[in-house]
Amino acid sequence: MLMKRTIIAFIILLFTSINLFSQTNSTYNFLKLEVDARSAALAGSLIASENDVNMIYYNPASIATIKKPQASVGFFKYLLDINSGNAAYAQSYENIGYFGASIRFINYGEFDKYDENFNNVGTFSANDIALTIGYANSYNDILYYGANLKFIYSNIDEYKSTALACDLGLIYKVSSYDLNIGISLLNLGKQISSYIDTKENLPLDLRIGAVKKLEYLPLTVSFSFNNLVEQTDKFINRFKYFTVGGEFVLSDYVMLRGGYDNQKRQDLKTGTSLGLGGFSAGIGLRYEDKYFLDYSFNSLGKIGSTHRINLKYILK
Repeated sequence: MLMKRTIIAFIILLFTSINLFSQTNSTYNFLKLEVDARSAALAGSLIASENDVNMIYYNPASIATIKKPQASVGFFKYLLDINSGNAAYAQSYENIGYFGASIRFINYGEFDKYDENFNNVGTFSANDIALTIGYANSYNDILYYGANLKFIYSNIDEYKSTALACDLGLIYKVSSYDLNIGISLLNLGKQISSYIDTKENLPLDLRIGAVKKLEYLPLTVSFSFNNLVEQTDKFINRFKYFTVGGEFVLSDYVMLRGGYDNQKRQDLKTGTSLGLGGFSAGIGLRYEDKYFLDYSFNSLGKIGSTHRINLKYILK
């Protein structure tokens, strides 16, 4: 009975947060970027995936689905001199639950600095960091639930800001259909200190999605609706922010991936040409059932493209 009440309260919190915190303008927008290579190759559609430590960035409930302790490190090459990295670890503790921790950072490179008289006085840099600890558990191996606590730090030259946030997530597993349904609320929180005087909103994101393993093909299909708290003229327009992904198991050691992000495709439209904007692809390599190498390519249309690589290790 206590578990049922907890789950009901959790769902109520998710949906009441939509009205309390929905916004269009926010800071710490690096939190909107995809993190690891596998998720990026699938366009961020993995809201209900399981047995992957990097899901801590998308749905903390997934931590409770890992079968053995996992560790992952990754590198993300963005446009110009912008680079990012990530690391995550998760494992179970008997009779307590599952715990995870992660870090992601992004460095925006160096910029020329000028005084009020337009004299060059050197250079400055900008960085963003998010530290996360998470807990997850399950109910009858059907319903998985989890939460993250996140500390966010940002600096631009001598200006700094900090924030505290949490992520909440649920995954419902329908084993008879090889189907998982997930929901997650990300970046629910507020600034502790601001760059100057005005405090800004965090990039709150409500996501709902599913992952389905096909019966007669070695293919797992995933989709999600993202940014469901985004303010739009009509409520139905919120559902245009969808992503779709597919992971094809070519062999026990090679997986091919592809994805599509409708929001990115629309945002990247320049004139009448879209190119491959919004599309993504990647490959996953497995060695001895404990070493994984993932790579992803994400097109930004005429603007360029981004590349990610992740190494994951399954501890025995």
